This record gives sequence, C-alpha cells and structure tokens, in this order.
Amino acid sequence: MISLPRHFPTVVHMLQEAAAEAGDAEALVAGDERLSYAEYLSCVAGFARELQTRVAAGERVAMLMGNSTDICIALFATHAAGAVAVPLNPLYTERELRPVLADARPTVLIHDDAVAPLAVALSEELGISHVIAVGPANRRLTAWRHEQLRLPEPLPSPDSLATLQYTGGTTGRSKGVRLTHAAIATNIAQREALLPTRSGIERLLCVMPLFHVYAIAMCLHNMVACRGCMIVLPRFQPKEVLDLIRTERVTIFAGSPTLFNGLMNHEAFASADFTSLHLSYSGSAALPEELFRRWESASGAPVVEGYGQSESGPVVSFNPLDGIRKPGSVGIPLPGTEVQIVDLATGEQPLPAGERGEIRVRGPQVMSGYHQLPEETSAALRNGWLYTGDIGEFDADGYLYIRDRKKEMVKVSGFNVFPREVEEVLYAHPAVLEAAVIGLPDAYKGESVCAFVVLRRGAATDSDALADHCRKNLARYKVPGRIEIVTELPKTRVGKFDKLKLRENALPR
Repeated sequence: MISLPRHFPTVVHMLQEAAAEAGDAEALVAGDERLSYAEYLSCVAGFARELQTRVAAGERVAMLMGNSTDICIALFATHAAGAVAVPLNPLYTERELRPVLADARPTVLIHDDAVAPLAVALSEELGISHVIAVGPANRRLTAWRHEQLRLPEPLPSPDSLATLQYTGGTTGRSKGVRLTHAAIATNIAQREALLPTRSGIERLLCVMPLFHVYAIAMCLHNMVACRGCMIVLPRFQPKEVLDLIRTERVTIFAGSPTLFNGLMNHEAFASADFTSLHLSYSGSAALPEELFRRWESASGAPVVEGYGQSESGPVVSFNPLDGIRKPGSVGIPLPGTEVQIVDLATGEQPLPAGERGEIRVRGPQVMSGYHQLPEETSAALRNGWLYTGDIGEFDADGYLYIRDRKKEMVKVSGFNVFPREVEEVLYAHPAVLEAAVIGLPDAYKGESVCAFVVLRRGAATDSDALADHCRKNLARYKVPGRIEIVTELPKTRVGKFDKLKLRENALPR
C-alpha cells in the first residue's frame, strides 16, 4: 500500500512555502532570464494584486500565451487572486477561440504580443472587460521581481474552483473541465507517491505547452512541489533541447512520443550529453515500445509512461519509478485512485484482467463536472465514477494498458483532434459535397488526420486547395496530412459513413 506524501491545500500555499524555505534557489529559467523562488513569489504577488483590481473572486481569467516565465506567473497569480484560470491554446484560430471564450465568459484576457490582433478583436466582440497584453512589445510580469511582495490574503480555499481546463468531446465541442484547488493539490501528492522527486535537486526541461494540462501538472506544479528549477523552452527545436540538457544540467525531461522521436532522429542526438539526466516522463499519447527502448538505451535514464486526461485531474496512473516498469503499459493507479475496466454495453460490470472494456476512474482528483453542461456531466460522471471513453485492460499484475478509444477522437502529437470539427470545416468549402475524417497510425505523431472528400458535381479543386482552406480555419495540428478526393464514400445500412471500412481501405496491406 503506497501512502500519500504531505500535500498543500492549494498550489498557492505550495509556492509560498517554497519561497519561504528556498527563496534563493533557482525556480525558473527562460533564455537569459532567471528567477529565484523569492523573485517568483514576488512577481506572482504583484500581478495577483493587480488582477484583484479587475476581477472578483470566482471570476475567470483566460490566458492566450505561449511558453515563458510570464505564463507561469500568470497561472499562479490568477489562483492567488482568487480567480479561476482558463489556459487556452495560442495557436487556435478565431473560429476555434470564439465559442470557447463565449462559454468561459472571462472577465480578463491575458495575451502574448503574437496574438494581439486576434485577442483584441474577440475581446471587443464578446465584451471581455479587461485585456492585458504581455511580452517584449508591451510589459513583462517579471516587473515585481525585486520588490519582496507578499501574496494577497486570504489564500484560496481548497474547495474553491481553481481551473477551467478546456478539452474536447466526442462531438468536437470544447468543454470546460472544472478542477478544484483540492483536486489539483491532491493529484500532485498522488503523482509524487509513484514518481518521487528529489527536493532542491531537480532541474526539469519543459518544452510541452504550458496551456496544456500535462505541462501544468508534470512540469509547472511538479517543480514548485519539490523546489526544483523549471527550464522553459518556447518551442520544440531538437538541437536547442539537446544543448539545454547539457548546459542546464537537466535532470528530468518531460516529453511525448513526438518529441522523443524528433530528438532521436536529429543529427545532434548521437553526440548529445545525457550525463545529468535522471528521468524522463512520457505523456499525452501512447509511447511505442521501440521509442521507449531506444530512448532509455541512448540516454541511460529511465523513461516512465503514464495515463490521464483533463477530467481526471489529470493523472490517473504511472509506471512507478521505484518498481517494475512495463513497456507499453501506462502503469498502476495512483494512491487513492480506483480504476476499473467495465463492459461496453452497460458500463456497470467490472471485467477481469485480460479483458478489454471502458476505463472508469474514481478518486479525489476527478473533476467536479463540465462548465454549464449538465447533460454531458451526467454522462461522464455516473455513480461517483468518471467514464473516460478510453478502452483498456489490466494485466495479471495490475498494470493498465490503453488499447483504443471509444471516441472517434484522433490524437496528433498529444493534441486532441475531433473528426467532426475538421469535417465541418471541409463542408464549408463550396466544392465539397461529402467529407469523412479518420485517424491513421503515424510513427512520428502517434496518429495523423486523414480526410476523404467527395466533390460537388462540376466542382473543380484539388487536395492542396482543400488543405489550404483547412489551414485558414484550423490549428496546424488539426489540418489533414492526407486528403483524398474520391467518387463516393462507403456508408452503413443506416446511411452513416462507414469509417471502419475507410480505415481498412486506407491502411497499407
């Protein structure tokens, strides 16, 4: 029985203690910028006090920001101000952002210089009261680093809502996952029980996007919990990642299959120095066994794979650092977390080891529900269980394996892509009569988006033009990598597109 280590009421309390006990320790590195824990806390306190002049407790603060020290400060400051953080993907197009912002109804929108025109236009359209531009062309949230400020009192309550984390659904509609401070703080302790960090020693390289729940949990909160240092990289560039592992003496690398693959296929990988590397995390998509073995062999450090989703707080299971690690498995459930495989027909009958069914989860880290979506909440949370929509099985040792998805969702480099959304964009093209989108296995991205299109009679267009149309309306990772123009699409007896047949015909024989 693995017991939970001590944990804090909220991540704000966690940062406050880290600054009190390790104020001079390095907390954040981004390029030439370095912040100690004392400076980190002062910046968070300064911006939290500013936010409190614009937002009331419980109101929402949306962030449209890339990786930087600014987004780290903004996330903690929002919580310290008593507000609800709404981190959003800065790569989203106007069409993608509008419904999310309309649903979240933030009082404040913080944005990077790079997305200023889009942020300002949508804020005006949707009536967002306060817009704060952050970046070299405007202002930096590091302005308070030398002021030795205290956090505003009172600190947030564990039972209050901390984050509205937007994720997709089977229909493609983005849903706001409601996570309390207690859920987030508990999940940090649960993860620590299986993957213990070394206090004051760890230096983690974060390339994963910090608007994403994986990077927030496994990088941002993880390092503050152990008073380690997080090295933030704005975007993934293999040569820069490999150089930073050496120069910054990185002990933990948080990656995904796409990142591991990209690093191992770069010419500088053969001569990379992994002397300092103690551990690597893999998340956001399934890690092929070949990548697992190649990375461990080359780096000399273990890589541990886990499983989770926004609705589960996010972490559900991990291969333990001190114990058996099984390639292809996402490990064992975290302490205090129940995981069952249940039948697909009713979702009520637990299945024995070796049988596949839907994964359901119960634990203190699970979401309280979806924002303003009572029917979807009732479907996902039933009798105290979170129904994940993923298909899995346990082996005889209690290790969990993800086998498939109940949903049609395609996972590209760890990002969720929903076929219906891509189909709707294709249907908006005047030449398109029918469109069906599926996911296909991809050695680099995990999965790739493939579209099959039937053109209207007399219409003239090609795959390149359709891809360009998608690029104008979708984030880059959602754009189909393969668009096939066909004369007809296979259909089931009830008139639905037969995507199973499409997938079978598309795969190499």
